[in-house]
Amino acid sequence: MSTNGGIFALIILALDIWAILKIASSSETAGKKTLWIVLIIVLPIIGLIIWALAGPSSGSPGPNYRRR
Repeated sequence: MSTNGGIFALIILALDIWAILKIASSSETAGKKTLWIVLIIVLPIIGLIIWALAGPSSGSPGPNYRRR
C-alpha cells in the first residue's frame, strides 16, 4: 500500500466515524439512524457522499412548514 493510499484511507475512516457520530446524536428516528449507519459502514465512500447530500438536516423548516 502506498503512503497516499494509506492517508486517503485514514481520511475516509475519520470522516465515516464523524458522520456516524453525527447520525447517532441526531433527532431522527432509530430506524433512519440505523439505515444511515449501515449504509456508511457497508459503502464507506459512496455512503458518506449520499449522507452528506441527503442526510443531515439544515435545521431550517421544510417547504411544507406552517407557523402557527
